[in-house]
Parts: sequence; C-alpha cells; structure tokens
Amino acid sequence: MKTEELKGKKITVMGLGIHGGGIGAVRFLHEAGAKLIVTDIKTKEELAPSLEKLKDLKNIEYVLGQHRTEDFTDADMVIKTPPAPWNNKHIKLALEKNIPVETDSSLFFKLCKNSIIGITGTKGKTTAATLIYEILKTAGKNPVKAGIGQSSVLDKLKEIKKDGIVVFELSSWRLSGLGKYKLSPHIAVITNIYPDHLNYYGTMEKYIADKKYIFQNQKPEDFCVLNGDDKTFSGFEGEIKSQMIKFSYQKISGERSVYIADEKIYLDFDGEAKEVLDLEDIKLRGQHNWGNIMAAIGATYVFGADLKTIKKAIVDFKGIPHRLEFVREVDGVKYYNDTAATTPESAIAGIGSFSEPLILIAGGSDKNFDMTELGKTIREKIKGVIFLKGEATNKIIATMKKLVPPGEPEPEFTVIDSMEKAVALAKLSAQSGDAVLLSPGATSFGLFAHEFDRGDKFKKAVSELR
Repeated sequence: MKTEELKGKKITVMGLGIHGGGIGAVRFLHEAGAKLIVTDIKTKEELAPSLEKLKDLKNIEYVLGQHRTEDFTDADMVIKTPPAPWNNKHIKLALEKNIPVETDSSLFFKLCKNSIIGITGTKGKTTAATLIYEILKTAGKNPVKAGIGQSSVLDKLKEIKKDGIVVFELSSWRLSGLGKYKLSPHIAVITNIYPDHLNYYGTMEKYIADKKYIFQNQKPEDFCVLNGDDKTFSGFEGEIKSQMIKFSYQKISGERSVYIADEKIYLDFDGEAKEVLDLEDIKLRGQHNWGNIMAAIGATYVFGADLKTIKKAIVDFKGIPHRLEFVREVDGVKYYNDTAATTPESAIAGIGSFSEPLILIAGGSDKNFDMTELGKTIREKIKGVIFLKGEATNKIIATMKKLVPPGEPEPEFTVIDSMEKAVALAKLSAQSGDAVLLSPGATSFGLFAHEFDRGDKFKKAVSELR
C-alpha cells in the first residue's frame, strides 16, 4: 500500500483517545488528504487535551460522546482503536459491508518499507524497546520510535529515513491487527508472558494467541528473540519459522543466545561466547531489567550493532519515566514512581528491586488478577502500605487477612481516594533511609485517567512536599 492511495478516501477514525495514538493517526491521515470523521465515546470535555493538539487541522468532522452507525457503514476505511475488540458491534457492521478495518499498527506495517523491530511482552516491553532504540541510535542506525510508551504511530512514517529502522512496541491489541492481515516484523522480541488484560480476553489462551502474531507470519530469514526462561514459550517454539535467539539468566549451550554467567552477560551467536558487559556496570535498577537488556542485545546485534556500541548504550541507559523512576529525596527518604507496574508480577518485581525499607503505595482497579502472591509479598517485605481505592485493593486486602496467623490481631489497612493523600501519609510513615514506592500492581481507572496520569500526580505530589 502507498500513502497516495489514502487521498480522497472517506476514513472513520474510531477512538481519538488521550494517549496520543489517535492524534498521530488523525494528523497522518489529514496530511495524506483523507476525508476524516473522528468518533469517540468520550465527550468533548474529556478529550479537550487531544482536541487542543489538533485545533490547527481543518475540515475534520468530530462525532463525540457516541458512535453513529453511518460512520461505520458509509466509509472507505475504518481505523479501529487498538483496545476495541473485533466483535465490537460497530466494527462488525463495517466488516459486514466489506469495509476495510485497520489498526494504526496494521496500516503502518502496510505503508512502511523499512525493517521493523517489534517488541511485545506482558512486562518490560517499553524498557526493552527504548533500550533497543538507544543502542541503534548510538550505532548510527537512524532508528524511529513507534508506539513506545505514549508515542504515536502513523505520524512517525514521515520521520523514517531511507536507511532507517523502526522500533515498534506492540501490545496484544495492536498485534491482533497484524494477525488479521498476516503481518509480522523482521525482528520479533518477546520479553515474557504473564496473565494480563483478562478482563478483556477472558482466558490466557486468547491473550497468548494475540501475542503469537508477532512471529507467526515471519519468514525463515527473519529473527525471533525470546525469553528462554519463560515456560510459556516452550509450548510454541515449534511454530516459529524464523531464526531464534534465546535470552536467559542461566548459561545456554548449543543455541544462539544471550545469557548471564559469572556476573556477566554473554552473547553466543556463532558457537563462540563473547562477553558483553559486567552486571555491576548496569545503572538500570532491578534484576528483572537484566532480561530486558539481554533481549535488546540480541535484537540490536542481529541488526548490525557491534558489542562495544551495545555496551556503551547499556551503561549510559538510566531508565525511562514511570518505571522505577527516581523522583526526589526528601528528609533522607527517596521517592520512586513505578506506576507502569499494572500487574501483580510487575509490582512484585519492583518491590524486589529495593533492599532499603519500603513504604508502598499500591492497589487500584481490577483486571481479574490473582492477588495472592502480591499480598504475600506486601506482608513479608513491606514496612508500610497505603492503598488506592479500587476492587484490586479489596482483593489484596482479603488475601492479606487470610495470611494472619490464628490468634494474631488483624492489621488495619489504610485505603485512600487521592494521590495527594497517599503521598502525604507516606511521608508521615517514612524515616530517613526508607524509600517510598508507587508500584500499584493494578490498573488506574476510577481515580485516574490512566496509569501515566497516576504517575504524574504522584510526581507532582512528591515535588510539593516540604
């Protein structure tokens, strides 16, 4: 497909949103000359920040606070917001009329002529993708970010240079769009798979099915970098037609791999193990991030980055916002923002990154997670905890109550409804030498617009502490 083919087409953009993806899609399609209808169930007031960023664009029809049937049945193309399921009634109407339905990811893949490194995983995909980008940038490979964190997608097409490469973070929702059109990236990276979005998928099998699209349509000359320690992958290794590179916290022999041995990371690509760097050189906090680093090493080495450049970029990398992000030190207490920890496993990993006593801010909305292990971790390793109101919080507290030994008094739990109150209470509880960690293990809906809004409010509250 060529961008010129979009000129004059009547295109419905379903979902403007507030994360930036919808804004990027509208800007790109408007510049391509499409006739646009932008529809969202959110109101004009809710979408005000996004609308402000598009106020310079003319001749766009906005249908807000609702979806109209005619916008899906009388169009040349529909761009579906990634989280909307394919059985959404409006999407089904378009498909029944044989109207092409794309996601921003599927349209990007069809229009992009350059190689794409696609990164997915339940945890770590944003960190791994950002590190891959930084390594390739250091190596002079002209990388372009697409979909990483809050970055947009379609408007990035115009930034790609002839010899450049795209580093694309792919959620399971965006992968479903690729699967529909049998598309996969040249280099696929899978950090791990844990239960997530079960309120959307219902079962792990359906969630994993979308994740597998990252490699299912690869060719033998393509590459797939995957977690050799994740048992989920052993079940579908036989389905991978591309060249595999595994990463592991244990030495791997006889396969292309990146692994840890003797407190160092090694790369074994052609039967010869080469040292990449010492673990003590890594500034990125948390041992769970070693897996993200190994994944990035495998993906960038395949694309031509030399080990010296890879090491330099890793040593210089200090992390990204909202993921174990150091915010400020007040009265000897350090405050960390890990709002992107939206699953119990990621919160447990965040907690495990600290040796100092922790005051934890956790909880929120539920995505049908089992909170047993997080409850145990909080009880065993946390000095004090402040909960954010929500159904996930109720499940964590219920788990912790069950862990109280017979005869021991039931602890009191603090549940609040604002980040300002949570940070104020954390300051009262913390002593010099402690750390305060926002690592919720749950989603943000209810009290916050999204997890980044939650993190921003945490940072603002911490910045205002005296």
